[in-house]
Amino acid sequence: MTSLILSSPLRGFALALDEVPDPVFAQKMLGDGVAVDPTGDCLHAPCDGTVISVHASRHAVTLRADEGAEILMHIGIDTVALGGAGFRTHVSEGQRVLRGDPLVSFDLDALLPQARAVVTPILLTNPEQFRIARRETGKAVGVGEALFFVEPLEAAVAGAALAQGEVCSVDLLVPMIHGIHARPAARIAECARGFIAEATLAKGDKTGSARSPVALLALGVRCQDEITLRTEGPDAPEALRALVELISSGMGESAEAAAPAQPAPPAPELPALPAGWLGGVTAAPGLAIGKVRWLRHVEREIPTYSDDPVKEVQRLNAALADLGQRLADRAQGEHGSVAQAHLALLEDPELRVATDRGLAQGHSADFAWRSAMRAQADVMRATGDRRLAERADDFLDLERQVLALLAGEEPEARLDLPEDTLLLAEDLLPSHVMALDLAKVRGFATMRGGPTSHVAILAGGMNLPALVALGDNLRALEDGALVILDAGRGAINPAPDEAALTQARDTIAAEATRRAAALAAAGELARTACGTRIEAFANLGSAQDAQVAMAHGAEGSGLLRTEFLFLESATAPDEDQQAAQYQAIADAMQGRPVIVRLMDIGGDKPAPFLPMAPEENPALGLRGIRVGLDRPDLLRSQLRGILKVQPLGQCRIMVPMVASLAELRAVRGALDAARAEMGITETIPLGIMVETPAAAVTADLLAAEADFLSVGSNDLTQYVLAMDRGNPAVAPGIDGLHPAILRLIGQTCQGAAQHNRWVGVCGGLASDPLAVPILLGLGITELSSTPAQVPAIKAAIRAVTLEACRTLAAEALALSDAAQVRALARSFQEKLA
Repeated sequence: MTSLILSSPLRGFALALDEVPDPVFAQKMLGDGVAVDPTGDCLHAPCDGTVISVHASRHAVTLRADEGAEILMHIGIDTVALGGAGFRTHVSEGQRVLRGDPLVSFDLDALLPQARAVVTPILLTNPEQFRIARRETGKAVGVGEALFFVEPLEAAVAGAALAQGEVCSVDLLVPMIHGIHARPAARIAECARGFIAEATLAKGDKTGSARSPVALLALGVRCQDEITLRTEGPDAPEALRALVELISSGMGESAEAAAPAQPAPPAPELPALPAGWLGGVTAAPGLAIGKVRWLRHVEREIPTYSDDPVKEVQRLNAALADLGQRLADRAQGEHGSVAQAHLALLEDPELRVATDRGLAQGHSADFAWRSAMRAQADVMRATGDRRLAERADDFLDLERQVLALLAGEEPEARLDLPEDTLLLAEDLLPSHVMALDLAKVRGFATMRGGPTSHVAILAGGMNLPALVALGDNLRALEDGALVILDAGRGAINPAPDEAALTQARDTIAAEATRRAAALAAAGELARTACGTRIEAFANLGSAQDAQVAMAHGAEGSGLLRTEFLFLESATAPDEDQQAAQYQAIADAMQGRPVIVRLMDIGGDKPAPFLPMAPEENPALGLRGIRVGLDRPDLLRSQLRGILKVQPLGQCRIMVPMVASLAELRAVRGALDAARAEMGITETIPLGIMVETPAAAVTADLLAAEADFLSVGSNDLTQYVLAMDRGNPAVAPGIDGLHPAILRLIGQTCQGAAQHNRWVGVCGGLASDPLAVPILLGLGITELSSTPAQVPAIKAAIRAVTLEACRTLAAEALALSDAAQVRALARSFQEKLA
């Protein structure tokens, strides 16, 4: 169709919408359009069409043009408060009108002293179907004069694309082992939003906007599915190239495309449960005794309709902004990954379009939001994919939290539960788990849910024993019943006798005693039983991590991961932005040393702003310091950001994925140049991470020029054993206590000792109390663990002498596999006890 001409419904002066003295209209929250400051006293139909609604206060009319465009005309600002006084309607809902027909008469002289303004917005309210092609503003207009021009969105997009000659598409296979789930969907959407071109993904007969994580999830794309990626617009080739590179890279989740699917290894045969026990799926291991308390969901009563659409938009925007800020704050805390996922969903444009559609139909903000979220939850469940079905609960959680805010309630209020509660529910939402008082709740079990849900992830991070998927059998447990939840065994003992209760209590008490003793002594410096000083540091990724580390006695940070600044950003953070983040963490560490790892992106950690060509094996490609050397502008910016932290020298610098002395020298040169630019004469310690076999076997050469060395045991293990730590088919064989890894760590310590350099460990082995004596025996003098594990690591250090550790390490190096080493380490630990 050709453009629909909308004529002025009023005599007056035509204004741009941003000149309207109300943010709801000026910021186009209700739709795009123009405004007229009236000098006449009658609102007329701007086109032929049908009246959709007439507001009860008679100050607003919505019209659907014959072509389908929906037009809202709102006489004055805050005129709803007049209750219809001064207005007289000439039409009713469902009535057919022609261009120029009178719709509403009003007393302009009476409105002027009572209304905040009489300026009248004329808005297009279905922008998902139409767009404004041209508008006439900044001049006087009469009734019937052309005001703006509307055309179908399909025609607009096609016209723009054809004008530029830019319509691109390509078919490709999805390499991510779990398909397009929440994390890849969010990254694809973020990439797509960086371009003008519209981008869509199609699988079979389903198509979704690439800008919408929800639409992408609804496609149900799995590993090795073929999809069609299509872009239209002036920068279509660039958009297509970036999206293809992002998806083809696998985003750190690649499966072997050419290899046939391998059958999953058989599950270990578990002993049968005793008669009467209830079996489920472990969400988080642990043992708990508690009295059953059921959490029963009560459907919130909400209004269905509203007679004030402007107010409803304002309510919804306020609630979404409030929750968005709360989620952004949580994203920096201990539940950050879940909060980030929820924030990505909250910002999804398709959810807002669906909600706005409900608002335009006269529904309340509450009803429109609930309808949109439940529709998306149903889509997730309908995919048939277990992981995506588990994500449906995330939509229901966002529904619950926004409805609470709309009702003026706290969305995160702690559940009021008695002490020693074992919480049961048909299902729990992530925000429910985050609101649990761990001083009262001993564990939880649900009828539904899955082991990869956000609820399960949260329970694991909180050390809260939890079972899911127990089914209807769980209903047999009544409020007040005393039960034992053995999450490690995947079962509930519904009627324990006194002997079972005594044994469980003894086990729980022994573990609690160990934890309490370790925490009580966490503030003391770590020394072995023979008096040797070992530094107990913590790995950090945020200022919140630093606060947790300080509370658990960390003596510094042996690894500050800086990729959090890069992986979640659509653009590269500048040096001032980086410096502010580093300074906050350094301040939280109260003068203790902070070892800042240079950006470790690429491979399994690609950055949205830095598209990389697909690599056959990203783990062996452009990652770690190779990215920094390939992009010296990024390296220089980060070095300058670190150097801005005060006091100078608290932050030391560590280079990731070093494989040669040339790489260390190149970074040293860049650091010296940055110091010179900033007038810094003090020397800043520069160390390396030992993650490659090359770095381990040439540690003597590297230590001649590095100020310290730190073993990244996670990557070192996968490279030495040739096992991808992201591949579940080989995951059981990946163990840092393999003798080959231990031998390389020993060789690293020997090479560093030739130049009096210290060696630490900042990978997973540093958080494993079983590994601590062996690492000390090999020559490690610094251990950087997860913040909450610092007390346990300090306790493990204090329990040993270096002589005993060296003997243990020598025995471990002589063994043939990791299982034997672990058995040896357990035997050693038992003798200490």
